[in-house]
Amino acid sequence: MVKGGFLVDSAIIQMEDVHKWYGHLHVLRGINLSVQPGEVVVLIGPSGSGKSTLLRCLNGLEPIQKGNIVVDGIQLKGQKNLVALRREVGFVFQSFNLYPHMTILENVVLAPMKVRGVSRREAEDTAMRYLKRVGIKDQASKRPTALSGGQQQRAAIARALAMNPKIMLFDEPTSALDPEMIAEVLQVMSDLAEGGMTMMVVSHEMGFAREVSDRVLFMDQGTIVEQGPAEQIFGDPKEERTKKFLSQIV
Repeated sequence: MVKGGFLVDSAIIQMEDVHKWYGHLHVLRGINLSVQPGEVVVLIGPSGSGKSTLLRCLNGLEPIQKGNIVVDGIQLKGQKNLVALRREVGFVFQSFNLYPHMTILENVVLAPMKVRGVSRREAEDTAMRYLKRVGIKDQASKRPTALSGGQQQRAAIARALAMNPKIMLFDEPTSALDPEMIAEVLQVMSDLAEGGMTMMVVSHEMGFAREVSDRVLFMDQGTIVEQGPAEQIFGDPKEERTKKFLSQIV
């Protein structure tokens, strides 16, 4: 079955007529979206357009009031399937959310041991493998405060990867970083994309969107205004709202 130009039956993420309100504020308005396994989708748009809320709804951090969300075959209905969902979906936030009283290694092994029930030895082996992958294996015994912002965000990515997720969600992962640290985090994300990870990324880094994404979504006022390959969105946008937004940032 094809819907909106994408094969819905094979999609790993499906959102159908999703609505979200905060009180009287209608923040997501009839979102329809499907994402294929291995696809990298970057969400762009002005502040308050619903990008971060969309990601938070996908991970069950925010409930929806109308519509349907299915992630890797798991239907989101209230609190019922959240544990199963979060085993398969990694989330990296703007802030690093590392426990300051634990070492980096302890931060990374915590979820696999608590949620997946793996042994400490297995969790540590996995953690060190991912810390090496993100380039901070030598920082494993340090506390988060001893690391730079870029290193802490890479540790947060390693923590998410240690759960062996099928999907990674990134909510403006570089927005809290100094400019010189942004590139190192984007490189880790680029490597993940090249490795076939399914990713949805909210980002203001247009260079990353151009180079890494399979598809760019432009959101405004709680709707997906326009979507397509990066070269189309950045080179030949069709919608006036997209053109106006890009003219202000590019």
